[in-house]
Amino acid sequence: MLDTLFHPFVLNDTLTLKNRIIMAPLTRCMADDDLIPTQAMVDYYARRADTGLIISEAILIRADGQGYPHTPGLFTPEQINGWRNVTDAVHHNGGKIFAQLWHTGRVAHPFFFGGEYVLAPSAIALEGTLPRMRELTYTTPKPATKAELEQLVADFSQAAANAIDAGFDGVEIHGANGYLLDQFLHFNTNVRDDEFGGTPENMARFPLAVIDAISQRIGRDRTGLRLSPGGYFNLEGDTRDRAVFDYLLPEVEKRCLAYLHVGIFDDSMNFEYLDGSVSHYMRTHYQGTLIGVGCYSPQTGSDAIEAGKFDLLAIGRPLIANPDYVSKVQANQTLVPYNDTMLAQLV
Repeated sequence: MLDTLFHPFVLNDTLTLKNRIIMAPLTRCMADDDLIPTQAMVDYYARRADTGLIISEAILIRADGQGYPHTPGLFTPEQINGWRNVTDAVHHNGGKIFAQLWHTGRVAHPFFFGGEYVLAPSAIALEGTLPRMRELTYTTPKPATKAELEQLVADFSQAAANAIDAGFDGVEIHGANGYLLDQFLHFNTNVRDDEFGGTPENMARFPLAVIDAISQRIGRDRTGLRLSPGGYFNLEGDTRDRAVFDYLLPEVEKRCLAYLHVGIFDDSMNFEYLDGSVSHYMRTHYQGTLIGVGCYSPQTGSDAIEAGKFDLLAIGRPLIANPDYVSKVQANQTLVPYNDTMLAQLV
């Protein structure tokens, strides 16, 4: 039975979702040269407004956070106006939409913004070349000073305010997948010996400062967070990371955010340092609203919600292939399989 997916869900006092299917953030690299959303992006999001909540593709808080071509921003008036066209279309179709805010840290490249360096916790370069632009090699980042971190906190806060001005219903802070905030949470990318490194409390200090600044600026009920304690993308694993998330998760729970969005993955995968599975670890350490994302079918996702593994199901690539995913699932119709050629166009 899939009925669970179609029950309304009260996210908080200000937001009720019409179903439990969430559109996961999907980097599409389709903004224009000024990082402004295009009409194709307006149409793309509007077609998926029947999900309970859309989480936008990751949006840059400022120019030096860019690590991929044509990823949209939310730091100029023109970008804000471009996103207002998106949110107006989503709301016209009865949907709700959060903006995912990011800075890619050491995954950024000076090519995009004409700078001399990129900022990160430590001077540890990511090996390899940039996706979609393989002629560019990652550079060694500059460790951010305390003053630079304070400015980043302010810029995250301003981007959140810009998101509300652009008509978003809230924001999701991107603290996952090896980007800036996540780089502070892992020993592989954070070797600092100051107040921002060395211990779980110190390593969580900057991400928590961003969370606090945004939730105070726009309201904690409009602030979500993405984490990936079990996923190592753009960085290497370290069993010591477990202690960082053991500290971080209760701190996040105290802040009563709208939700926590986590890659749950397949429980057949054994994450020994996370008590065997991500879902078990998360439910043990966090009791607030959880969005789970992974390789879930409608049935397995519904079963996971029924089992209490998470509360809301985020769907990624199947929603690229099926703009009408919700109605198809509800009518028990066959879904179009995703394939990589679909990345090259917005439909």
